[in-house]
Amino acid sequence: MDLIDKLRAALGDAHVLTGSDCVRYASDWTGVYSAQPLAVVRPGNTAEVSAAVKLASTAGIPIVPVAGNTGLCGGTYAPDSLMISVERMNAIREIRPGARVAVIEAGVVLDAIHAAVEAHDLIFPLTFGARGSAMLGGALSTNAGGSNVVRYGSTRGLCLGLEVVLPSGEVLDLMSALHKDNSGYDLKDLFIGAEGTLGLITAATVKLFPRPAAYATAMVAVPALSDALTLLNRLQRQTGGAVEAFEYMSAPMIDGLLAQFPDMRAPFADRHDVNLMVEIGATAPRDATPGPDGSLPVVAHLETVLGEMLEDGTVLDAVVAQNEGQRAEMWRRRESVAEVTLKRHPFVNTDISVPLDAVEAFLTRIGERLQQIDPTADELAVAHLGDGNVHYIAYPTRDDPVLMDQILEAIEQVALDLGGSFSAEHGIGKSKLPSMQRRKDPVALDIMAQIKVALDPRELMNPGKVLPG
Repeated sequence: MDLIDKLRAALGDAHVLTGSDCVRYASDWTGVYSAQPLAVVRPGNTAEVSAAVKLASTAGIPIVPVAGNTGLCGGTYAPDSLMISVERMNAIREIRPGARVAVIEAGVVLDAIHAAVEAHDLIFPLTFGARGSAMLGGALSTNAGGSNVVRYGSTRGLCLGLEVVLPSGEVLDLMSALHKDNSGYDLKDLFIGAEGTLGLITAATVKLFPRPAAYATAMVAVPALSDALTLLNRLQRQTGGAVEAFEYMSAPMIDGLLAQFPDMRAPFADRHDVNLMVEIGATAPRDATPGPDGSLPVVAHLETVLGEMLEDGTVLDAVVAQNEGQRAEMWRRRESVAEVTLKRHPFVNTDISVPLDAVEAFLTRIGERLQQIDPTADELAVAHLGDGNVHYIAYPTRDDPVLMDQILEAIEQVALDLGGSFSAEHGIGKSKLPSMQRRKDPVALDIMAQIKVALDPRELMNPGKVLPG
């Protein structure tokens, strides 16, 4: 109680929550990991974060950072810990349109960033289904990916500078807007993707990009995923790398969407095994200026490419959005898949990545392997196909931890056999600790552990996450 009193004195009674007031923080989005924290504090600025960390550190209390709490791997599991929420740190400190950068606090929701920079005819391209509640701090802490990685890169690639409160309470100022700085180690990359185990991110300097003046968006069915790669490479070549999204949904995933959302229309008149959502963003006036008939050159170009591929059989069907309503319908279909994947229990939810030309082999091999392990199990798949990130979900016939771990091991092994990784964009948290133990290079694990001890010798900052043991 002495710690709680000191926190209230530092932050104010209204921003130190205990007991039942902590309920909404006690479980992540999946509901798999739930625990009662000692307290939740809501600092309003970096100095208050520093004060809270120092008080917890002095008391020897574990510290668990939390942003939008939309994680899928138990990264905010906080039994008897002090949770530090960045939700009140929600200011966009600065937008510099000329330099195409913004200085943004960790508690700003992605949708709010999108709206703020759009007023300057710019975009912050990080986007995914939880963008209405996910915050920048969480995206940085997990190195989130999303649907636009194929053009803009993951969160790490979008970040120029960071402000971090270290486990000691010291504030590390790395808030550079430089694109080049060779003055020693690039420390910011230590904290991006570290899930709060090395420090608490309070703000970042991020890159902005010109807002496309027009989009060409389509649903495309192809005979096989190898044909999808042919389509992607052709579009990239003919648009100068303007493909913004290239998303795959399996036939069972489409079935699940239509069953769960009765108002949702099927993408095509016929059912297809390989369903793609493709989007091209045009910034050049020559591609985005309507012609005399009102048609957009970028849309006409996409229609031409798809028409040629329909003729040679590498595309089976295609529907090109003719207005913003049809485009929104296509995006809604893609962004609703998370609600389908986690509705059915038990499940094994994975987030693997493989080289682009190995996605088809992965899905074929793991489908065969799943049937060997559990012949009546079901599967769903959705992928950011443009960057090789596959979200593969298996539904075992029974809630048996041994069976589920056997399935998980098989998924990991198939991915690694193809030169892939068992984790792409969701982070490690608690759920992937066994995978880290058995799959990560031991030397890499040892180096990570040394870094953890160097920065957090008492192991108080988000303990029990990312590093096994």
